[in-house]
Amino acid sequence: MYVLNTLGRFVANFIKYKDLLFELVKKDIQLKYRNSVLGVLWSMLNPLLMTIVISIVFMTLFKSDIAYFPAYVMAGRIIYQFFAESTDFALTSIQANSSLIRKIYVPKYFFPLSRVCSSFVTTLIALIPFVLLMVVMGVPFRWTSLLFFIPLFYLFGISVGAGLLLSSIYVFFKDTKYLYSVFLTIIMYLSPIFYPVSIIPDEFLIFIQFNPLFIIMEMFRNMVLYGTLPSAFDHLKSILYVLVLGISGLFVFYKSQDRFIYHL
Repeated sequence: MYVLNTLGRFVANFIKYKDLLFELVKKDIQLKYRNSVLGVLWSMLNPLLMTIVISIVFMTLFKSDIAYFPAYVMAGRIIYQFFAESTDFALTSIQANSSLIRKIYVPKYFFPLSRVCSSFVTTLIALIPFVLLMVVMGVPFRWTSLLFFIPLFYLFGISVGAGLLLSSIYVFFKDTKYLYSVFLTIIMYLSPIFYPVSIIPDEFLIFIQFNPLFIIMEMFRNMVLYGTLPSAFDHLKSILYVLVLGISGLFVFYKSQDRFIYHL
């Protein structure tokens, strides 16, 4: 009964302040491109340009034989870029809005949540050049491509949980930002963005498989590029990552939010 009452209050509070969340998301997007000439267009050009550079290097120097390699790379870049950008953006969200937190009551979790949501919007925009690249490369359209939102939904949940956790820690430990930048570099190399998993030796494969982005990338690519549905076990692993990070993030954030004011 306590859990249901708590959940009911949470939902009611969310509905009451939902307009504020929309405004925060809009503000985050505006701030992100405030000094940019290209604006939101950069969200489409950035992954496309990076894909071109990586594809040229690996297709000419390393002779990659991955089917639809440029699209393979761009899919990996989009997944990684969303996770890296949204969580790094959410990390400083409480500190960045300290003046507002001191003045009025605002559901504090709205700040990291809005950062993840704004990054999700720009990620959806980045899918436009990805689709165009698929068309140019002659990737056949399959009905499984319509399920692209499933791995993105998992990734969104993982990013929200990580964002809540990181934003809570950063308030008390500012060096988190520097440590997390190193962590993101490790995650990037542990993610099969521009290499196939088949080249990883068996003794190191376990480290790749424990990376939550690994299963998301494989699921997204298999659905969109190769017309393969993920197994039930893949879905269960993804849901487990969402639950573990989501519950951990919510628990840490809930337990520490009342002390934020003393460290802002």
